[in-house]
Order: sequence, then C-alpha cells, then structure tokens
Amino acid sequence: MNALYDTLNARFGITFKDQTLLETAFTHTSYANEHRLLNISHNERLEFLGDAVLQLLISRYLFEKYPHKAEGDLSKMRSTMVREESLASFSKQCGFQAFVKLGKGEEKTGGRERATILGDLFEAFLGALYLDQGLEEVSRFIELVMIPSIEEGNYDQVKDYKTILQEFLQVKGEVVIDYCVINETGPAHDKTFEVEVVVDGKRLSQGIGKSKKLAEQEAARVALSVLE
Repeated sequence: MNALYDTLNARFGITFKDQTLLETAFTHTSYANEHRLLNISHNERLEFLGDAVLQLLISRYLFEKYPHKAEGDLSKMRSTMVREESLASFSKQCGFQAFVKLGKGEEKTGGRERATILGDLFEAFLGALYLDQGLEEVSRFIELVMIPSIEEGNYDQVKDYKTILQEFLQVKGEVVIDYCVINETGPAHDKTFEVEVVVDGKRLSQGIGKSKKLAEQEAARVALSVLE
C-alpha cells in the first residue's frame, strides 16, 4: 500500500492518520472472502458511509451554486453526479483501480475495470477519509476531483432514465412504479441482473445490467422508447 500512500500525498496532499482505514477502503469483498482465516475487513461498510457523505456534500455544493434552481432540478443534477458510472470515472481519474485488492476470480474477470467495483471503491475511500480527517477534508478532496468536471458540464447530458420515466408517466396523475429483479445470473463476483418495470401492477419493460442500478436504468430507457 506504500504506493497508494505516496500517490494520495503527492496528488492530493492527503496523509492518513489511520492507515488501517485506508487499507479497508481498498479491500473488495472478494479479497476478504479468499482470506477469511486472516479476518480481513472489506469496504462495504465504508461504502455505505461514504455514500451518505457524498450525497450531503454534493447537495450542499448544488444548493450554494444554484440558489434559484428548484428542488427537482437539483435532485436531477445530483443523481447524474453520484451515479455509478460517474463515480467509477472519478475512481479511474484518481488511479484507484491500480490499488484495489481483489480476489483471484474477480481479478481474472476484469473486476479492476468494473464500474460497480470502482464506484463503490470511490465511496468507500470517501467514508474512510471522513472518519480519518473529517467532513471538510472530504469536501476539499471532492473540490479537487469532482467539481472541475462538473463545472465543465461533463455530467449535464447524462440521462437519468428513471426520473424521466417517472415524470413522463405522472403527467396525468400519480402512478406507482416498481423495479423488480426477476433474474440474476453469473458467479457472485460477476453477476448480471435482469430488472422489470411494473407500473400500477402492469409489466412495462425489462432491462439487463451488471448491477441493479444499471439494469433499472436500462429498463426505464426501454420503457421510454416503447411509450414514446
């Protein structure tokens, strides 16, 4: 992990006080499962925390940056910034994919480039940084890594099909939209999900993706193409 410590210090001026937190953030479940006897912690809990911290800081940024935008517009903008593919690209921008600890199976099947893993890794890192150095240090990191791309408009055109579908269907009144996983295939480290959109109890469309979120977006996209 020495190379990771050096990279964080050189590129972002970050030096972890608790290096165990950083190591945990970069440990995928597949690696921990293959080394169970060593009782290694993986990054899922830190991912959970980092997701909450990221949502808060991006919400604060948008609230201050766009004082006249409505809540709905701010929500749409936030969703494009914190979606899986966006976070994976930020992970790559930081070079994090080179340092994540993966199990042998995950490594062989291209896990080091998988959006689900890299997006979760980015959130786990934010969670670790928050615990180690506090909210404002996470904010500083986000300002360095995320905000320049956001302000260049790189995420303005990313479509949130689920939101678009909801708005399309609710023009004539409230409807109940559910996304149901109807099938999962592949090994635990490389699953593919099939999701179905159900509107007011009626099946509308299906979508496939390498995560539930991606499958839901694809299902919503297909539904929109059918309806339009």
